[in-house]
Amino acid sequence: MPRFDDGQAETRLPSHSVVETDVLIVGSGPAGASAALFLSTLGIDNIMVTKYRWTANTPRAHITNQRAMETFRDMGIEDQVLADATPHHLVGDTVFCTSIAGEEIGRIRTWGTHPSREADYQLASPCLVVDIPQTYLEPILVRNATQRGTQTRFSTEYVSHTQDDDGVDVLVRDRLTGTEYTIRARYLIGADGARSQVAADLDLPYEGAMDIAGSMNITFRADISAYVGHRPSVLYWVIQPGANVGGIGAGLVRMVRPWHEWLIVWGYDIDDAPPVVDEAAATQIVRDLLGMPDIDVEITGTSLWGNNEMFAKHLQKGRVFCAGDAVHRHPPSNGLGSNTSIQDSYNLAWKLAMVLRGQAAPSLLDTYSVERAPVAERIVRRANRSSREFVQFFEVLGLLDATTEAEMVAAMEERKANTPEGAAKRAALVEAMALKDYEFNAHGVDLGQFYRSAAVAADGTAPPEPTRDPDLYYEMSTVPGAHLPHAWVGDTMTRTALMDLAPYHRFTLITGIAGEAWAAAAGKVAQELDVPLGTVVIGPGREVTDLYYDWAKLREVGESGALLVRPDKHVAWRAMTLPADPETALRSALNQILGKGAR
Repeated sequence: MPRFDDGQAETRLPSHSVVETDVLIVGSGPAGASAALFLSTLGIDNIMVTKYRWTANTPRAHITNQRAMETFRDMGIEDQVLADATPHHLVGDTVFCTSIAGEEIGRIRTWGTHPSREADYQLASPCLVVDIPQTYLEPILVRNATQRGTQTRFSTEYVSHTQDDDGVDVLVRDRLTGTEYTIRARYLIGADGARSQVAADLDLPYEGAMDIAGSMNITFRADISAYVGHRPSVLYWVIQPGANVGGIGAGLVRMVRPWHEWLIVWGYDIDDAPPVVDEAAATQIVRDLLGMPDIDVEITGTSLWGNNEMFAKHLQKGRVFCAGDAVHRHPPSNGLGSNTSIQDSYNLAWKLAMVLRGQAAPSLLDTYSVERAPVAERIVRRANRSSREFVQFFEVLGLLDATTEAEMVAAMEERKANTPEGAAKRAALVEAMALKDYEFNAHGVDLGQFYRSAAVAADGTAPPEPTRDPDLYYEMSTVPGAHLPHAWVGDTMTRTALMDLAPYHRFTLITGIAGEAWAAAAGKVAQELDVPLGTVVIGPGREVTDLYYDWAKLREVGESGALLVRPDKHVAWRAMTLPADPETALRSALNQILGKGAR
């Protein structure tokens, strides 16, 4: 259950200038702030430090997928996020054009808004994709974490750390006074971004490269609702021959707030000197991409950043863990960055809580890297592949073979011609647009994380063979390691998502009427092992009924069988039917999952 207090507790510096806590978190971005929120909700003492004076000052991450929204729902803050987010129905008409006011080359329905994909998204989760810029999301996370117990310290910089068998000594610096002091934590989480000093100090093993391409952000205000309101989207891709990058001007106009706050992403050659973008230059770029030479715009900021293709092969050493951009660094394609960062922390926080309370062996923490490192690799590779797939779009338009601006314009115009060449180009454009599904509708990448680790008691079965493309389509399963499928259950008066019955503060055993004996077994095992464990019996005449009979089709176990669900909603173990001794079976499974002994 969400934990709230008056937020008035203080951490005082003792005379020897050492502060103590259970978990120290470095960084207040999506990974760090969500880790603080998860830990505080579970009642774990934690301190979050950031070298910045406040939360994100640029919109940065924005697409928030279903799995991240589910974590917010679990924390009881989903309504707060939705109140500040651009809703699902306004995010999806991604447009390709010569300028916002110019010709449109085509559109693709994205983030599950196409009627043929909407059902996939609705069936997979009680939450839908929304858009909330990091400038709006971070304050929500930090506020709720702090209200629930996190000691949040801004303008406090990580300097170094040393660890021993019992904890971690972390040297930090107050950036206002220059004073350095030590925070003694039992565990440390480095969530300090793509230039993570914590990860560098750990010397984590990485694969890939940093700064493989250069990008520029320009944020501005201008009301252009007349040009976009009828085709609402987060992203408007502008292709203007001769404008910039290698002669192919490919810029992105991204909605921040509909329809008056915007961010432009514009590339530059990272091997050259960084461009100087003053207000006049920024205004010209904005007007060019909008196709509105006289529009009044307010430039609110500019920044330069590098595109990366790097992931950590292992995410922890001893009592120190890294999460978020510190361990997966990639371009914003697919909208995976903040979402994956939040899920890193969601995986780690409940494990830390159980180890700190003595409910699980420290070996449970080893499963963090085992489970999340493959996810880091997958999303880095997917995001970079999506970015490169734009080349096919340019190639189809004929821009790669042209050498002058006039040739590029002629090549683009050819798609309109009633000629064999024009027909061929139009057919190729259909294929090129379909390829972008892998960036904008990769539902399987968003939701299809499957865990294989000691924290999963496998039953010898494998995930079902995909019947559709595993990147584009998510297939639900109850095989141990899979995420708990979504189904609507409840009673005559109330409809609730199945995930709501498996809250973050406990393990949950789900069974049917024929498996009611599991409830008594779970009660005994929970008391014996001192593990939070609840039982949900689904069936007519019980507190929870299978409203649409969907759960009966999804559970993959008999009515007397059971699913053991971890706090992070992954299936930890299952029994296909009720065994002769359910208590022994459940105890054995939990002992294995918690690192207390093999099955």
